[in-house]
Amino acid sequence: MAYHTGGTQPYSPSAPPAPDPKQPQVAYPYQPSPPQPRPSLPYAPITHTQSSSTSSFGSGPNPPPQGYGYYPYHHQPQQQNVYSSFPPGTHPDVIRSFQMVDRNQNGYIEENELQEALAWNYQKFGRGTLRLLIFLFRNSHESSSRIGPKEFAEVWSCLGQWRAIFERFDRDRSGKIDAVELRDALYSLGYALPPSLLQVLISRYDDGSGRRVELSFDSFVECGMIVKGLTEKFKEKDARYTGSATLSYDTFMSMIIPFLVSD
Repeated sequence: MAYHTGGTQPYSPSAPPAPDPKQPQVAYPYQPSPPQPRPSLPYAPITHTQSSSTSSFGSGPNPPPQGYGYYPYHHQPQQQNVYSSFPPGTHPDVIRSFQMVDRNQNGYIEENELQEALAWNYQKFGRGTLRLLIFLFRNSHESSSRIGPKEFAEVWSCLGQWRAIFERFDRDRSGKIDAVELRDALYSLGYALPPSLLQVLISRYDDGSGRRVELSFDSFVECGMIVKGLTEKFKEKDARYTGSATLSYDTFMSMIIPFLVSD
């Protein structure tokens, strides 16, 4: 069973105008990305760096002492500095925030720990936003819902860029943006949603009071991650960037469901 997205004239999101060099760099629009020395976030290939430090315990000319209370050393693996996998040049505040919540020092943090770490520099994000961040940024080889130092640094950097965008379009400095400002903010990030889809998206945050729907930074990140994540997943199947792709039922469901159950 297959689904074909798009009609006789497939919708292909257009790219926004050339970015202002004074504005922060943001995600690439739905078009082939220009060559870069390093891949863009969040679907960059994951690489693991090894610590160069080694332990001298159990090696050298003098063996461990023998006698009462001694247990033979059975080639135990050398301890690696789990924080050595932070990208070079990572700001000390990022490393410190990770270390303070990684209380068992296993080199990974989960949902509650991520919420605590981000609250020190950004705000206390909701569960839905946190789960989307972990889902989109975690190492593809990890089956559990946790992220390591490298992924945490990427989340931190992404949120910094998105906060700059949010503040740019929060023109009245209310700490919230409306539907028009959301449309413009997403467009600046390279996501040109048709009005019908934008309305469906923003209705997610309608409290039923009849007042105009406005999004906080937390809701803006959650909303943006849904658009960004689904777009990136779809682009994997749309190799020619036509705005159209043929998907099997299983592929379609595997793409959509993680974003539906993030609440």
